[in-house]
Amino acid sequence: MAFWLVKSEPECWSWDDHCRAGTAPWDGVRNHQANGYMKAMVIGDQALFYHSQSQRAAIGVLTVTAPWSPDPEDVTGRFGVVGMRADSALVRPVTLAQIKADPRLAHLALLRQSRLSVVPIDAEAWAIILDLAGGLTDAASPAALR
Repeated sequence: MAFWLVKSEPECWSWDDHCRAGTAPWDGVRNHQANGYMKAMVIGDQALFYHSQSQRAAIGVLTVTAPWSPDPEDVTGRFGVVGMRADSALVRPVTLAQIKADPRLAHLALLRQSRLSVVPIDAEAWAIILDLAGGLTDAASPAALR
């Protein structure tokens, strides 16, 4: 199993939106490197759901439910979508400031390539971030964030 971090602007697609949908395609990625990471995802991989822009924090965990397939909205045929299921909210959001402040996370692509909307996370960093969050809630409900 591999670990990832996927970013979304909460005004466009929020954690609450994904929780309401349950399982939904992760779409709209138009960067070749991020698209390549999506192609590497396999069913069962997990991803941190990260709100970019206003909140700048990891707030939940998704599981890949369907491998990369062409994005029907992409007329070029180059970019794709991956099925993702909302699984659990983090007990506490982990902010970008917290991630930057932890020297064990300095190597993350989130910090080195901040414009990418999909980046890999190694297992050790995944565990550190979940520890900073205080673990996971039992469910992926919007109410779990309150």
